Amino acid sequence: QVQLVESGGGLVQAGGSLRLSCAASGRTFSGLAMGWFRQAPGKEREFVAARSRSGEKTYYGDSVKGRFTISRDNAKNTVNLQMNSLKPEDTAVYSCAAVSRYGLGYVPSVQYEYDYWGQGTQVTVSS
Repeated sequence: QVQLVESGGGLVQAGGSLRLSCAASGRTFSGLAMGWFRQAPGKEREFVAARSRSGEKTYYGDSVKGRFTISRDNAKNTVNLQMNSLKPEDTAVYSCAAVSRYGLGYVPSVQYEYDYWGQGTQVTVSS
């Protein structure tokens, strides 16, 4: 079993930056591929970013490419999402997800590929 806890959400002005963090427990961190998704009211859940088990490969959704960066902190068993140049349309609940069954270099990018989910953290971007 894996437990995930997100933190770092809040209110920021358009053009600003925010850093989210997801802490994982219950399984060896190196054995997990990790991803971020977001969902705004009335919209489908959207893929944001993910990293492979090895941490060497990453993948980003088209809407955030060039603005967001996913990284890991092995000492804290966390995965982070640095969000720059934020736009009002980035406003959503951001959720962390994890899965263990894929290879070291595979980057899962759709909801059904993930087995574990956090409760989410709210990000609001004002115009």
